[in-house]
Amino acid sequence: MKLGLDITPDLVAVMAAEIKAGEKAVTNAMRVAGTDLKTAWRGQITQAGLGRRLSNSIRSQTYPRSGESLNAAALVWSKAPQIIGAHDTGPLIRSRDRFWLAIPTAAAGKGLKGGRITPGEWERRRGLRLRFVYRRRGPSLLVADGRLNSRGLGVASRSNTGRGKATVPIFLLVPQVKLAKRLDLARDAERAQAVIPGLIVANWLEQLNV
Repeated sequence: MKLGLDITPDLVAVMAAEIKAGEKAVTNAMRVAGTDLKTAWRGQITQAGLGRRLSNSIRSQTYPRSGESLNAAALVWSKAPQIIGAHDTGPLIRSRDRFWLAIPTAAAGKGLKGGRITPGEWERRRGLRLRFVYRRRGPSLLVADGRLNSRGLGVASRSNTGRGKATVPIFLLVPQVKLAKRLDLARDAERAQAVIPGLIVANWLEQLNV
């Protein structure tokens, strides 16, 4: 006796279609999750007042770069990881030589590239020497014997008589500073991970036209 089995539709074709649908579902889900996480992180950074330039440092990429895979993954990262990480963790910052951190006051102005100015750069640009003032209570100071101009910046005095001359605090000196935690990136990452299974199922059913 000869027995045979005829399966309709073709079982191999059905399984191949399932696998193909699964590959597309997983890849699409990871692409959506990565894009949504990038958007959420960028929104956090902007809302924290850290600027659109830093916000745009957040990037995302889905792997594989082309095609679909059941092992697809999404990577979300920053092109400025040190800055982002500092605002995400709120670290304690100390000077490299364990001496002082110089915090510029409003009278110090900005650096050449718009960033925080250093005491050395300030002296070179203003042509004035900074003088150390120790204070037992509160931060010590680096001051300049000059004047405040119309923009509130410390500059050299033009008076020969000393009129309008003042001692202007240019930098506050502190041994360390605790950076405020302004971001919570882990919160958005956990939310993105939590929705991935639902995204995969929804995409899979869509591929199978269920």
